[in-house]
Amino acid sequence: MFVMAETAPQTEPPKLVIENGVPTNSSLADLLEWFLNYDERTSRIRHPHSNELFLWKQSDDEGNGVGTFPFENAEARFAIGAIQAVSENNSEPILKLWISDVLAALHESRELKTEMSEAFGLDKKDIEASPLVKAELLPSNNERRMYLTSCWLETLYTAEARFLGYVYQELYGRPFAAS
Repeated sequence: MFVMAETAPQTEPPKLVIENGVPTNSSLADLLEWFLNYDERTSRIRHPHSNELFLWKQSDDEGNGVGTFPFENAEARFAIGAIQAVSENNSEPILKLWISDVLAALHESRELKTEMSEAFGLDKKDIEASPLVKAELLPSNNERRMYLTSCWLETLYTAEARFLGYVYQELYGRPFAAS
């Protein structure tokens, strides 16, 4: 049974250990684990529906000739991608740009998902139904692919934006603010 993370954390996030201007991998991993355990929006990546979406996306990409990486589950995809994003975007302007891009993609994904849900009444029968079940109500394969991709990206980018925004604040001493 899936249990959502606590909504009111009992502990503070662990501090990043920064050596030579770079956070250590172990402190990033500890912080990421804290977000998965205590941040409700980040913890959604562990929800069975999120993993269903991840597995669907992997299969869809493979079926359409898009290269995939053999991640075990949605959580592993998020964790490795988030740590890699911090590593590769290793200056304030570059990390700021990356987070801005993540937020823009999150906005587009959420907007498309909402538009499709409303246009096709996907939430009318059972708002708690899996996105894969809801997608069955869509009239074409292209619409199903668009809807499911937007659901997956909304989940992934929400978790990534939450985590990276906090890392940005820890690294640069101020909250992230889009330009």
